[in-house]
Amino acid sequence: MNLKKFALTVSTLAILGTPALANPMVGGAAMFPSRDIIDNAVHSKDHTTLVAAVKAAGLVETLKGKGPFTVLAPTNEAFAALPAGTVENLLKPENKATLVKILTCHVIAGDVMASTIMKMAKDDGGMHEVKTVGGCKLWLSTKGGKVEIKDEAGGTATVTIADVKQSNGVIHVVNHVLLPKM
Repeated sequence: MNLKKFALTVSTLAILGTPALANPMVGGAAMFPSRDIIDNAVHSKDHTTLVAAVKAAGLVETLKGKGPFTVLAPTNEAFAALPAGTVENLLKPENKATLVKILTCHVIAGDVMASTIMKMAKDDGGMHEVKTVGGCKLWLSTKGGKVEIKDEAGGTATVTIADVKQSNGVIHVVNHVLLPKM
Protein backbone atom coordinates (compact mmCIF):
# COMPACT_ATOMS: atom_id res chain seq x y z
CA MET A 1 0.00 0.00 0.00
CA ASN A 2 1.43 3.37 -0.92
CA LEU A 3 1.73 6.17 1.63
CA LYS A 4 -1.11 8.23 0.12
CA LYS A 5 -3.51 5.26 0.22
CA PHE A 6 -2.45 4.47 3.80
CA ALA A 7 -3.09 8.07 4.89
CA LEU A 8 -6.54 7.96 3.29
CA THR A 9 -7.35 4.70 5.10
CA VAL A 10 -6.21 6.13 8.44
CA SER A 11 -8.25 9.30 7.80
CA THR A 12 -11.34 7.27 6.99
CA LEU A 13 -10.93 5.23 10.17
CA ALA A 14 -10.54 8.38 12.22
CA ILE A 15 -13.77 9.77 10.76
CA LEU A 16 -15.62 6.55 11.54
CA GLY A 17 -14.20 6.65 15.05
CA THR A 18 -13.36 2.95 15.14
CA PRO A 19 -11.06 0.57 13.38
CA ALA A 20 -12.86 -1.12 10.49
CA LEU A 21 -11.65 -4.54 11.59
CA ALA A 22 -12.59 -4.17 15.29
CA ASN A 23 -15.71 -6.34 14.90
CA PRO A 24 -16.69 -9.26 12.71
CA MET A 25 -19.16 -8.59 9.90
CA VAL A 26 -22.70 -9.69 10.73
CA GLY A 27 -25.28 -10.36 8.06
CA GLY A 28 -23.05 -8.79 5.44
CA ALA A 29 -22.76 -5.52 7.35
CA ALA A 30 -19.99 -3.85 9.30
CA MET A 31 -20.72 -3.63 13.01
CA PHE A 32 -19.28 -0.49 14.58
CA PRO A 33 -18.37 -0.49 18.29
CA SER A 34 -19.32 3.20 18.41
CA ARG A 35 -22.97 2.36 17.57
CA ASP A 36 -25.56 0.88 19.92
CA ILE A 37 -27.14 -2.54 19.57
CA ILE A 38 -30.11 -1.34 17.52
CA ASP A 39 -28.11 0.97 15.25
CA ASN A 40 -25.91 -1.99 14.28
CA ALA A 41 -28.58 -4.73 14.17
CA VAL A 42 -30.76 -2.89 11.64
CA HIS A 43 -27.98 -3.29 9.07
CA SER A 44 -27.66 -7.09 9.38
CA LYS A 45 -29.56 -8.93 6.64
CA ASP A 46 -29.48 -12.00 8.94
CA HIS A 47 -31.43 -10.26 11.71
CA THR A 48 -34.45 -8.69 10.00
CA THR A 49 -36.86 -10.92 11.93
CA LEU A 50 -35.21 -10.06 15.24
CA VAL A 51 -35.33 -6.34 14.46
CA ALA A 52 -39.03 -6.60 13.50
CA ALA A 53 -39.74 -8.49 16.73
CA VAL A 54 -37.86 -5.93 18.85
CA LYS A 55 -39.90 -3.14 17.22
CA ALA A 56 -43.20 -5.02 17.72
CA ALA A 57 -42.30 -5.64 21.38
CA GLY A 58 -41.52 -1.96 21.97
CA LEU A 59 -37.95 -2.73 23.04
CA VAL A 60 -36.08 -0.43 20.64
CA GLU A 61 -35.51 2.36 23.18
CA THR A 62 -34.46 -0.16 25.83
CA LEU A 63 -31.80 -1.68 23.58
CA LYS A 64 -30.64 1.77 22.53
CA GLY A 65 -30.23 2.57 26.23
CA LYS A 66 -27.05 2.83 28.25
CA GLY A 67 -26.81 -0.86 29.16
CA PRO A 68 -24.54 -2.61 29.18
CA PHE A 69 -26.39 -5.52 27.60
CA THR A 70 -25.27 -8.85 26.26
CA VAL A 71 -27.69 -9.80 23.48
CA LEU A 72 -27.90 -13.37 22.21
CA ALA A 73 -29.19 -12.50 18.73
CA PRO A 74 -31.02 -15.27 16.84
CA THR A 75 -30.71 -15.21 13.07
CA ASN A 76 -33.61 -15.23 10.61
CA GLU A 77 -32.90 -18.96 10.11
CA ALA A 78 -33.30 -19.53 13.86
CA PHE A 79 -36.72 -17.85 13.80
CA ALA A 80 -37.66 -19.80 10.66
CA ALA A 81 -36.95 -23.06 12.51
CA LEU A 82 -39.80 -22.36 14.95
CA PRO A 83 -43.08 -24.14 14.18
CA ALA A 84 -44.95 -22.66 11.21
CA GLY A 85 -46.88 -19.51 12.09
CA THR A 86 -45.10 -18.91 15.41
CA VAL A 87 -43.32 -15.71 14.41
CA GLU A 88 -46.39 -14.24 12.72
CA ASN A 89 -48.46 -15.08 15.81
CA LEU A 90 -45.92 -13.52 18.19
CA LEU A 91 -45.87 -10.29 16.18
CA LYS A 92 -49.61 -9.74 16.75
CA PRO A 93 -50.37 -6.95 19.26
CA GLU A 94 -52.34 -9.31 21.50
CA ASN A 95 -49.20 -11.46 21.97
CA LYS A 96 -46.88 -8.58 22.88
CA ALA A 97 -46.32 -9.79 26.48
CA THR A 98 -45.19 -13.21 25.27
CA LEU A 99 -42.94 -11.64 22.64
CA VAL A 100 -41.35 -9.34 25.24
CA LYS A 101 -40.75 -12.35 27.52
CA ILE A 102 -39.06 -14.34 24.74
CA LEU A 103 -36.92 -11.43 23.56
CA THR A 104 -35.80 -10.38 27.05
CA CYS A 105 -34.76 -14.00 27.64
CA HIS A 106 -32.07 -13.25 25.03
CA VAL A 107 -30.63 -10.36 27.05
CA ILE A 108 -28.16 -10.61 29.93
CA ALA A 109 -27.39 -7.54 32.04
CA GLY A 110 -23.71 -6.70 31.58
CA ASP A 111 -21.07 -6.78 28.90
CA VAL A 112 -20.10 -10.46 28.78
CA MET A 113 -17.54 -11.53 26.19
CA ALA A 114 -17.27 -15.16 25.04
CA SER A 115 -13.96 -15.69 26.87
CA THR A 116 -15.66 -14.66 30.13
CA ILE A 117 -18.54 -17.04 29.49
CA MET A 118 -16.09 -19.87 28.80
CA LYS A 119 -14.20 -19.12 32.02
CA MET A 120 -17.41 -19.00 34.08
CA ALA A 121 -18.52 -22.34 32.63
CA LYS A 122 -15.13 -23.91 33.33
CA ASP A 123 -15.03 -22.51 36.88
CA ASP A 124 -18.51 -23.94 37.52
CA GLY A 125 -17.59 -27.44 36.40
CA GLY A 126 -18.61 -27.07 32.75
CA MET A 127 -21.89 -25.18 32.96
CA HIS A 128 -22.76 -21.72 34.30
CA GLU A 129 -26.31 -20.67 35.12
CA VAL A 130 -27.30 -17.07 34.38
CA LYS A 131 -30.55 -15.15 34.83
CA THR A 132 -31.66 -12.97 31.92
CA VAL A 133 -33.27 -9.54 31.95
CA GLY A 134 -36.57 -11.34 31.26
CA GLY A 135 -36.18 -13.53 34.34
CA CYS A 136 -35.36 -16.69 32.40
CA LYS A 137 -32.55 -19.02 33.33
CA LEU A 138 -29.96 -20.00 30.74
CA TRP A 139 -27.16 -22.50 31.12
CA LEU A 140 -23.89 -21.56 29.43
CA SER A 141 -21.26 -24.11 28.45
CA THR A 142 -18.65 -24.72 25.77
CA LYS A 143 -18.36 -27.30 23.04
CA GLY A 144 -15.69 -27.42 20.38
CA GLY A 145 -14.37 -24.02 21.42
CA LYS A 146 -17.79 -22.36 21.00
CA VAL A 147 -20.29 -21.12 23.56
CA GLU A 148 -23.50 -23.13 23.86
CA ILE A 149 -26.65 -21.94 25.60
CA LYS A 150 -29.39 -24.19 26.92
CA ASP A 151 -32.79 -22.58 27.52
CA GLU A 152 -35.60 -23.42 29.97
CA ALA A 153 -37.54 -25.26 27.25
CA GLY A 154 -34.61 -27.64 26.65
CA GLY A 155 -33.39 -26.07 23.41
CA THR A 156 -29.73 -25.41 22.73
CA ALA A 157 -28.21 -22.54 20.78
CA THR A 158 -24.63 -22.20 19.61
CA VAL A 159 -22.90 -18.85 19.35
CA THR A 160 -21.92 -18.63 15.68
CA ILE A 161 -20.41 -15.13 15.81
CA ALA A 162 -19.06 -14.00 19.17
CA ASP A 163 -17.96 -10.71 20.69
CA VAL A 164 -19.56 -8.13 18.41
CA LYS A 165 -18.85 -5.04 20.53
CA GLN A 166 -21.45 -2.28 20.73
CA SER A 167 -21.39 1.10 22.46
CA ASN A 168 -23.84 -0.29 25.03
CA GLY A 169 -22.73 -3.91 25.29
CA VAL A 170 -22.03 -6.91 23.08
CA ILE A 171 -23.92 -9.12 20.64
CA HIS A 172 -23.36 -12.84 20.22
CA VAL A 173 -25.14 -14.25 17.16
CA VAL A 174 -26.95 -17.53 17.92
CA ASN A 175 -28.50 -20.21 15.72
CA HIS A 176 -31.58 -21.01 17.85
CA VAL A 177 -34.36 -18.96 19.45
CA LEU A 178 -34.08 -19.32 23.23
CA LEU A 179 -37.43 -20.02 24.85
CA PRO A 180 -38.65 -19.61 28.41
CA LYS A 181 -40.54 -22.35 30.22
CA MET A 182 -44.15 -21.70 29.29
